[in-house]
Amino acid sequence: MATTNFKLTSKEKNELWFEGIVTLIFLLLVDLAVGNIIITFIRNNQGVNDGIFIIKQSVTFGPFEQQLLSWENIFWVLMGIFDVVVIWWRLIRVYHRIQISRIIDELHYISAGHFDHRIPFHLSGDNERVVQSVNALVDNVIKSLNEERRIEKSKDELVTSVSHDLRTPLTSIIGYLGLIDAKQYKSETALLEYCRIAYEKAQQMKKLVDRLFEYTKANNIEHQQLEINQVDVNQLLDQLETSFYLEAKKKGMRIVLTPLSKDITMATNAELLGRIFNNLITNALNYGKDGKNIFLSAKLLDQQMIQFQVANDGKRIPPKIISKIFDRFYREESSRNAATGGSGLGLAIVREMVGHQGGTIHVDSTNRMTTFTFTLPIQQTTVAKAGKKK
Repeated sequence: MATTNFKLTSKEKNELWFEGIVTLIFLLLVDLAVGNIIITFIRNNQGVNDGIFIIKQSVTFGPFEQQLLSWENIFWVLMGIFDVVVIWWRLIRVYHRIQISRIIDELHYISAGHFDHRIPFHLSGDNERVVQSVNALVDNVIKSLNEERRIEKSKDELVTSVSHDLRTPLTSIIGYLGLIDAKQYKSETALLEYCRIAYEKAQQMKKLVDRLFEYTKANNIEHQQLEINQVDVNQLLDQLETSFYLEAKKKGMRIVLTPLSKDITMATNAELLGRIFNNLITNALNYGKDGKNIFLSAKLLDQQMIQFQVANDGKRIPPKIISKIFDRFYREESSRNAATGGSGLGLAIVREMVGHQGGTIHVDSTNRMTTFTFTLPIQQTTVAKAGKKK
């Protein structure tokens, strides 16, 4: 919102004029009273009168040795200067009071529900700091309200998404168990098939619940005491290749490593780092359609940060999906039948875990390669205690 210099209204200007005139009249009356008292006292006291005369004769100034004016003139000049100072002081006080009154009016307007309004004028000194503080406070309140609304909306979306994803397999389980209970199966083979489908749907529900628990845990990492481990980066990449070798082979893919040129040991939480890689590699296996390779690489950016990449040469991710890919319950498929077994939480979990460790993550996708790139500090400073070398 644009701000302007503070301007007085006609009413406020009249108030200043009135205050100035009243103060001037009061001071003139005081001057006359005090002046008459002093003049009368001096004129009736010959000793004081003679002393003033001697001082006037002995004090000269200027190149022509001019003498002082009469003491009465000096008195009235001094009283005039005093009056000007008092009037200026009173007008400044009234002016500041008007500013404070205007600030209070603006606060009442904002508190009436006009939260998009800000105090629109500049002041000076302490009052300007008050204006800035009020505007900053309103901004923070609005930010907090918006964040609260976002959280409430997020909770509603979470309940809706969880309900949808649990209802589908639960409906199948109830349906097949109902058929079994009603003995509506033709043979033992059909019975076993019904049981198998119900078991698979139950496993799908369990997987979703586990993912929800993992997401909640990742979202509250800042409240946890995390253990520090000394992790050899190249050794970690080798372990990941071994762990996912068979699963990649089943999908006709292979793991390709690009390790660091020299061994580097990170001080980080090994469990979180492993879960980040597990989620990204699992995502590549499930969604890297038509891909033949999954590339794991590490690169030292500087003495503080290290960059990891998990890439695949599968199908390109459409640009409209890139901005949503780290959102909870978002899947690349337009259908929510979870054909790939995904819960839509894996990448959201990754983003939370990377962010809470002081890193960043982003994704780039072209016709040739889809690459998830994340950076992490080599030395973690937010974890609580040291662990053993991995």
